[in-house]
Amino acid sequence: MNKKTVRDIDVRGKRVLVRVDLNVPFDEKGAIADDTRIRAVLPTIKYLTDNKARVILCSHLGRPDGKVVEELRLAPVAERLSQLLNSHVEMTTDCVGPQVEEAVAKLKKGDILMLENLRFHAGEEKNDPKFAWALAQLADIHVNDAFGTAHRKHASNVGVTEYITSVAGFLMEKEIDMINKALDEPARPFTAIIGGAKVSDKIGVIENILGRVDSLIIAGGMGSTFLKALKYDVGESPVENKKVSLARRLMEMAAEKGVHLLLPTDVVVAEKFEPQAKSKTVQITGVPSGWQVMDIGPQSIALFEAKLRKSKTIVWNGPVGVFEFPKFANGTQAIAHLLAGLDATTVIGGGSTAEAVEELGLVDNMTHVSTGGGASLRFLEGKTLPGVAVLQDKES
Repeated sequence: MNKKTVRDIDVRGKRVLVRVDLNVPFDEKGAIADDTRIRAVLPTIKYLTDNKARVILCSHLGRPDGKVVEELRLAPVAERLSQLLNSHVEMTTDCVGPQVEEAVAKLKKGDILMLENLRFHAGEEKNDPKFAWALAQLADIHVNDAFGTAHRKHASNVGVTEYITSVAGFLMEKEIDMINKALDEPARPFTAIIGGAKVSDKIGVIENILGRVDSLIIAGGMGSTFLKALKYDVGESPVENKKVSLARRLMEMAAEKGVHLLLPTDVVVAEKFEPQAKSKTVQITGVPSGWQVMDIGPQSIALFEAKLRKSKTIVWNGPVGVFEFPKFANGTQAIAHLLAGLDATTVIGGGSTAEAVEELGLVDNMTHVSTGGGASLRFLEGKTLPGVAVLQDKES
């Protein structure tokens, strides 16, 4: 990565505003259901406290739309972070204003303060200069360790950089380096698995990787649009009819570039889009009228696995079935378990794909599981992320 990190600057005694992504899920009882994102930022926080910085953490939680929502306060996150660090994390009741400034002024070297939910203020998502200025006044240095929001142009990751020096945290560095290496310096053969619901969500990714991969596996809901482009009847499966011709063109481009493109040969279909709907496995030539594709079948799993076992670099973005319904999660689970046991570089895109891997307890078996769904998607498209572009360059 050609951006400076916390290693490249003197943080000793400095007030460091650290943008982290602690937007964690909660269960029905109000307890944190998955603390992966909290654990992911521990290396940066520990580095700063070990180097006697005065650490000021800021994050969003949920979508409060510029209003205070009691259920979206960050106190439970601060408590969990305190447990993981074995060190007290002080919590404010706002993220800007006199009370926050007073709390910051009391910080000693090595102390940690967490600001209240950034999105309680409409100025955060609007990248309002006044709100960004208020945040910047709290610190001497800004560290962005929130890859999950790097594709957004918000006050806490872009606006503040107008006023104070901004560098990357270790998670941000890892995310960028892992995806860059997989795309630009892959061990070969290099295979990409692209799934998810819509072709329109993944057009940019497919176009960007077609010139890089040796093989491309397409499945999930978007697979039906590609199958329809090949004149298969996919029943009532959601198809983006306006993208059928594009899907056909993408397959032609793959052939022109010598990329082996694989689609499902058999599928699990259901009468309705429901968790316990009546289902059966059929060949792609035999999808019943009125039914819809919900998962890949055993032949498809075997076909994909044969290709993946020969691969040395694998990038996976998007489930290959409706994994939210256990009855239709077999394909996604099979791919995840296979990748976890391979001697290959395995990079898992964020969002639903990361969620599936986390649910299976396979995160530690992958080379890298991204913490950013939208951000990893944009990065795989080859786009510049606003939250990364504003970080200080190494040569500056």
